[in-house]
Amino acid sequence: MSLGPIMLDLKGCTLTAGERELLQHPLTGGVILFSRNYESIVQITDLLKSIHAVREPRLLVAIDHEGGRIQRFREDFTKLPACELVGKTFDDDNKQGLQLAEKAGWLMAIELRAIGVDFSFAPVLDLHKGISKVIGDRSFHRDPETVATLAKCYMQGMRRAGMAAVGKHFPGHGSVVEDSHHAVPSDSRRFEDIQLDDMVAFERLIHAGIAGIMPAHVIYPSVDNKPAGFSSIWLKEILRQQLQFQGAIFSDDISMAGAELAGDYTGRAKSALYAGCDMVLVCNNQEAAAEILEKFDYSPNPASQARLIRMHGKNQLTYNQMKKDNEWQAVAKEITQLNITPELDLGDDAI
Repeated sequence: MSLGPIMLDLKGCTLTAGERELLQHPLTGGVILFSRNYESIVQITDLLKSIHAVREPRLLVAIDHEGGRIQRFREDFTKLPACELVGKTFDDDNKQGLQLAEKAGWLMAIELRAIGVDFSFAPVLDLHKGISKVIGDRSFHRDPETVATLAKCYMQGMRRAGMAAVGKHFPGHGSVVEDSHHAVPSDSRRFEDIQLDDMVAFERLIHAGIAGIMPAHVIYPSVDNKPAGFSSIWLKEILRQQLQFQGAIFSDDISMAGAELAGDYTGRAKSALYAGCDMVLVCNNQEAAAEILEKFDYSPNPASQARLIRMHGKNQLTYNQMKKDNEWQAVAKEITQLNITPELDLGDDAI
């Protein structure tokens, strides 16, 4: 059975019979985990084993685990810094900032791989312009070259731990005030201005071999009247052809308000896939996911299959093996000692 184009979520800490049936559907290709799915290391490891046992090739398992406000699993996991702290460290000491970026990416990835998660939707490549509150300290920096440099180190750390990176939110969410979870943001700048600013980090990371990209639920009317994640101009012409991106494209959550212009849930999934996404996320609405699986007529795309298969994690240690690893002990201690401001978790709707 091939990997389907739909990624959905689970309601609790164990896999129900109904959810197992959803995961066995040929259009399902992945599962995204949230805070509500975590109770303990033993429980989450068992849940991952249950998901992996559902079918072959095994479903992709993803999570939003950036650090700061967006860290789904906290108990028994190292508290990770928001990307902004990495950027501020870089401003004070370039070498130390680069090292921190690599270590933060590695630590995030090694801990998730130890329980069986394939990848995190990270790093954020949006620019910290002081405009978008939903991005804010999730961004490394205002300067696009600095974002690119730090994100590349972060990605290299992830890769060293056996995890592929997914840069978000293409072509850039940092210049709009509205939160696409609750509104349909519009960025009226010229394409040339976006290209020379927000898109720089994405272009640099594509050249460095990033495996995945997530487009924004933002309309850029100078380019298209559709949000980027539903726009073949952005995904096929600009991302694929102009920037030569060969990796997997994951839609942002189509349950968000920023996706409502694309119609009902089946229409949203269809529009995102036809625009160029390889996998569509349906979060916090299992009924909508079931509706899509039932109604959507979709034939597997061999190129998409190849891109998605490459997202499977590698080099997995067990959690107990990781805890005994000298590098993990040193890096976890170093990150824990950082002066990290207490963060307000954005909950299960922030991607």
